[in-house]
Amino acid sequence: MVTTDNLRRLLNPRHIAVFGGDAAAEVIRQCRQAGFGGRIWAVHPRRQSIEGLTCYPNTAALPEVPDAAFLAVPREATVKVLAELADRGAGGAVCHASGFAEDGPTGAAWQREFVDAAGSMAVIGPNCIGVLDYLDGVALWADQHGGQRVDRGVAVITQSGNLGQNMTMQRRSLPLARMVTVGNAAVTGVAELVSAMLDDSRITAIGLHLEGIDDPVGLSHVALRALRQRVPIVVLKTGRSELGAKANLSHTSSLAGADVLCDAFFRRTGIARVDQVGAFLETLKFLHVHGALPDARIASASCSGGEAALVADLAHEYGIELPPLPEDTAGRLRTLLGERVSVANPLDYHTYIWGDLDAQRDCFREFLGAEFDTHLLVLDVPREDRCSTQAWHTTVDAVLSAHRDTGARTCVVSSLPEGLPELVRTRLLAEGIAPMQGIAECLGAVAAARRIGLAQKAADAALPLDAVTGTPAGTVQLNEWDGKRALAEWGVPVPPGALASAATTVDVARNIGFPVVVKAVSGTIAHKSEVGGVWLGLADESQVRDAVAGMAGLSEKFLVERMVQDAVAELIIGVHRDTQFGLALTIGAGGTMVELLNDVTTLLPPVRREEIGAALRSLRIWPLLEGFRGRAPGDVDAIIDTVEAVAGYARRYASTLRELDVNPLLVLPEGSGVVAADVLIRLASED
Repeated sequence: MVTTDNLRRLLNPRHIAVFGGDAAAEVIRQCRQAGFGGRIWAVHPRRQSIEGLTCYPNTAALPEVPDAAFLAVPREATVKVLAELADRGAGGAVCHASGFAEDGPTGAAWQREFVDAAGSMAVIGPNCIGVLDYLDGVALWADQHGGQRVDRGVAVITQSGNLGQNMTMQRRSLPLARMVTVGNAAVTGVAELVSAMLDDSRITAIGLHLEGIDDPVGLSHVALRALRQRVPIVVLKTGRSELGAKANLSHTSSLAGADVLCDAFFRRTGIARVDQVGAFLETLKFLHVHGALPDARIASASCSGGEAALVADLAHEYGIELPPLPEDTAGRLRTLLGERVSVANPLDYHTYIWGDLDAQRDCFREFLGAEFDTHLLVLDVPREDRCSTQAWHTTVDAVLSAHRDTGARTCVVSSLPEGLPELVRTRLLAEGIAPMQGIAECLGAVAAARRIGLAQKAADAALPLDAVTGTPAGTVQLNEWDGKRALAEWGVPVPPGALASAATTVDVARNIGFPVVVKAVSGTIAHKSEVGGVWLGLADESQVRDAVAGMAGLSEKFLVERMVQDAVAELIIGVHRDTQFGLALTIGAGGTMVELLNDVTTLLPPVRREEIGAALRSLRIWPLLEGFRGRAPGDVDAIIDTVEAVAGYARRYASTLRELDVNPLLVLPEGSGVVAADVLIRLASED
C-alpha cells in the first residue's frame, strides 16, 4: 500500500538516486537544467562516474536512503533494484523500462513481481518517460522537454509518455506546473496522483489524458474533493472507437471500458471531457486564468462581421448563450462608435476606431463592463516578419487598460492558433487575460468551464461511486411475475394482475376487468413478444382463450394483467453490470424499438433525484414528456420516483444482480403515475 508520505517524498525529493547509463546521464542533466537544489547520486556497477558524479556500485552503497530514484535499467534489473530500494525505505521511484503488462503474459508476470517488489513505495511506471516538476525544479525525465519554471500552474497526468513530452513543447503559453507520465501505473495510480496535486495550492487545474480508468471508485472520491476545493479537472480520454480501445490495450495494457460509461463517470464527477489535444490545452489555460464559470453567458467583440458570425455559429454549437447587451451599455457604445455601427452581441465594432488607443479603450471599457460571464475579443496579429503590427498592439494595449479598469473575465482569442504571438500571450497572461488560440477551442473551454462550475455548485451533495462487487459465475432469470413482485416491494408501480393456469385465465381476467394482457410466464424466455408470448388488448373471454391456446408449449402458467391505456410515452429503465464501473443505470426511450431509437442516457449509482431529472431532460423524447404540441405532459415526478426505486433495488442486491430491465415503463398523463408493463431480472445463481 503506497503511503501518502512516500508519494510526497517522490514528488518533492531532497535527494535523487539515478540508476543506469545514458538515460541516467540525461536525467542528471535535466535535473541540473531545471535547477534542482538537492543531492543527486549516480548508481552503476561498472562506471566510475556519470556526468561528473562518482558512481556508487549498488543500492546498498548509497550514503543515505533516497527520497526518489530513477530506474533506467532493463526489466529484470528494475524489479531487483525496486526491491532493494523498498528494503532501505526509499520514498519512491520512476521506472523507465518497458516489457511489463503491455507485453503479453510474460510481461504481466513480471509486472506482478514489480508490484510485489515495490512494497509501500510510491512508483511511477513502468513503461514511462518520467515526471517533471516546474514548480520546484525536479526532472525525473530521461529525455528533452519544453517546459520552464513557474510559480503556479496546471498539472497534467498522462498515460502516454510521447503525448506528455509533446505537451511540454506547446506554444500556447499554458503555465505547466507538473507533468507525470504514468505508463502502466502498476503501483501508483491516477487517483493517488490527483490527490497529491490537490495537496499543492500552487496547482490551478488538473489535466488527465486517460486510456483507461483503472480505479473508478478511487478517482470518483478525489474528483469530488477537487470540486469542493474548486480545482477544475479536464480529461482527454482515448478509446472511443474499437480500434482506439485496441491501441490502448497494446500500449499500456489499459482497458478502455465502455465509452458511454466513461462519459457517465465524467458527468457524475464534474470532470470536463474534451476530444483533442489542442482543446485540452486551451481548456486548461482558460481554467488556469478564470477557473470554473457560474454560467456561459458570453459577449464577443471583433472588428469584423465575419468573425462575429463565426463566434455566433460556434457558440450555438456549444450551447453557449450570446444575450443582447444591456440597453445602457448598448446606448453608450452607440455614442462611442457612431451611427454607422450596429450595436449587438456579438459586436462588430468596425474599423472606424482602429489604431485609436483612447477610442478603443473607451469602447472596450464599456464592453467589459457589461457583466457577462466571459468577454471575448477576437484578434489575430499579423506576421511580424512580413507586416507592420503597430495598430494590433494598440488594440492589445486598449484591452489591457480596459481590463485593469473593470476586472472582467476577459479572453483575447485568435481565429488561428498562430494568430497570437508569444509576446502578446505573455502580456495578456501576466494581467489575468486568457490568450486563447482558436475560436472553437475557446468556446469549448467556456462550455467546459460552465460544466465544471455547475458540478461545483452541487459538490456538497455529490456522492462517490459505489464499490464494485464481484458476482458468482452462474445466472438465473426471474420470471416476470416474480420480477414484478420484487420491484413492487421497492415502490415500482406494476399493473393489477395475477398468476393463472390455462384453466383459470378466463376467471382471472374477468375478475381483473377487460381489456387485459395475457403473457407466458417463463424463467428462460427473455423477449416474450418475439416468440408470441405476449397478447395485448384482449377484450373478452373468447380472446383470452385464443391467447392461451396460442401460447401452448411456451408455459404452463400465465400472467393476466389489466391493459394500461392512454400512455403518453414508453421508457426503458435498465441496470447492467460492468467489470470496471460496477452497476450502470440506463434511462431512455423504450418499447419494442428501443435499439432502433437509441435515445438513452446512462448514470452510475448512487444517483440523486436531480441527476435523474437532468438525464430525462437530455433525452430526445423529453418534449413528449413535457407535453408536445398541446398534448398532455407525462408524470415526470412518478418517472423519477420509479427510477429511484429501481436504483434502490439494484444497490441493495448489487452483489448478485446481473441485469435488470423495465421495458416499457408506461408513462401516464401528469398526476396519473407510471406502470412497469414488463420486467426482466437476472441474478447470479448460487451454484
